[in-house]
Amino acid sequence: MAFSPQKRKGTLSGIFFVAIFAAAATMVADINFVKSLGISPLVIGIVMGIFYANTLHNHIPSEWETGITFSGKKILRFAIVFYGFRITFQQIAEVGMSGFMVSLIMLSTTFLLGTYLGVKIFKMDRDTSMLTASGAAVCGAAAVLATEPVLKAEGHKTAIAVSMVVLFGTISMFMYPVLYASIIEPAVGFLHMTPQEFGIYVGGTIHEVAQVVAVPASILGASAEMANSAVIVKMTRVIMIAPMLIVLGIYLSYAAKKTGEAGGGVSLVIPWFAVYFIGMAGFNSLGIVPQNIVDIINEIDTFLLTMAMTALGMGTIFAKFKGLGLAPLYTAGAMFAWLVVGGFVVTKLVVAAF
Repeated sequence: MAFSPQKRKGTLSGIFFVAIFAAAATMVADINFVKSLGISPLVIGIVMGIFYANTLHNHIPSEWETGITFSGKKILRFAIVFYGFRITFQQIAEVGMSGFMVSLIMLSTTFLLGTYLGVKIFKMDRDTSMLTASGAAVCGAAAVLATEPVLKAEGHKTAIAVSMVVLFGTISMFMYPVLYASIIEPAVGFLHMTPQEFGIYVGGTIHEVAQVVAVPASILGASAEMANSAVIVKMTRVIMIAPMLIVLGIYLSYAAKKTGEAGGGVSLVIPWFAVYFIGMAGFNSLGIVPQNIVDIINEIDTFLLTMAMTALGMGTIFAKFKGLGLAPLYTAGAMFAWLVVGGFVVTKLVVAAF
């Protein structure tokens, strides 16, 4: 046990050590230039953690490892639950059925496509494929973090998935404003999109929440309607991570029984933190907690997520990446192409239908 009398001091030291890194990542993310790029402290935290893992790892007491592991597992689940304070059911209702359907279609198709390509075409292991797919399908690094406990995946696989999210999410952030200015805005017919349609397209296809916020802000003369639609559709995708993880847990249990793992007696895997996440979003929807308190909760939650991400980075040693080659890049690239092209077509068709 991490907090047994023999390990308590080392665990607390390890947690404090991770917290120092997370605080540094938060300060770096607050620099204006970094903020303008839409890079979250979560991403900076895992980069710092990876740097530590491959340079200074052998220079701290081994007793601290329990605290680092605790940060990457237990604190992570706690932070995912309180991520529900970023969402209300009223926000989801604002974009109506079209926003909901775009979110649902893009999440499910991207996750299935990424998993299939990763495992069957590019011969990656199941966990890395699903982690990479969840990051593209739902909400970037936070989705990868939420999926990791369900799969019981190794930390370095989580780091691979996050790196793909960072790469293609950053490309999206710079590409979408150019796409809107050069093709969508002046075009007629099927290629044309209204500001609301483009907002739904952005929210339904770009990886990170911060990147979704940055895109309308980067478009000269973008309307509030575009920005609001983008954020609300994105948050609809975020809340869908809970049912996705529950379905994934059911699938993993069925697959384990089918292959006869654990003597064929595998119990149902329900990610309860995902259920609590929905409950927290529902509680937030009641409007009982004042907004200034919600803002403080979200700031603390971001810091806890940054701690979890940093801890995962601290377990990421490059030697573990050997054998994967370019498979993660190919898989993430194929999903990116689907999000950009397929997402455009899906958005047009769904908005026209509803």
